[in-house]
Amino acid sequence: MARSNPFKRHRFPREIILLAVRWYCRYPLSCRDVRDMLAERGVTVDASTIHRWVRKFGPEIRKRAFAGHRSWRGLQWHTDETYVRVGGRWRYLWRAVDQFGQLIDFRLTARRNAKAARAFLRQARQTARLYQPLTIVTDKAHSYAKVISEINNRLGPDDAIRHIDRKYLNNRIESDHAALKQRLRPMRGFRTLAGAKAALAGIETFRTIRKGQFENCETGVINEIDFVAKLFQDAV
Repeated sequence: MARSNPFKRHRFPREIILLAVRWYCRYPLSCRDVRDMLAERGVTVDASTIHRWVRKFGPEIRKRAFAGHRSWRGLQWHTDETYVRVGGRWRYLWRAVDQFGQLIDFRLTARRNAKAARAFLRQARQTARLYQPLTIVTDKAHSYAKVISEINNRLGPDDAIRHIDRKYLNNRIESDHAALKQRLRPMRGFRTLAGAKAALAGIETFRTIRKGQFENCETGVINEIDFVAKLFQDAV
């Protein structure tokens, strides 16, 4: 069954929309920066329109990439949370990568507690599907220990996840946080939680595309453009 065309009723062609969304998510640019770069190429579009494109197509690109190009992930996860400014307040971005630096998943929450940790690990395990973790490395946060213990009680002793809570062993996720923050710096925070989630969906997906961490995805800008275009080849 063919998917509905997400570009329907948009005044600009899909090539312009995908270009704007890719620039915004791929590089440390604001919507105004993208607007000006398009203007240099003879395309006049408001920064607010680019913002709406990112909110719509960021999650759509993520959904299509993970649906059709999901690849293997390592069985040792490095999990941690960092801070993102939303509406003038600090929110919590939970993230996990494997031992090779491949993104497992992320989740943005208003609170940092066991409930949020439980929701994030449940989501990450669903995203990983067949590649369930044998080991999870975290910092000393008590919420992780509680939630991993709950998971192990359901799994049983033979399938239990090994939990390592050594902060100095979690440098891989810390360095990945730093690279993401470098991308987020020009944005100076998000206005709403919904907008932040949509933009982060696109940004995290394009970082994964850039690293060639999807199936049938090669590194290099030309290959990135081709990969994204093929995600929408059924949109007619």
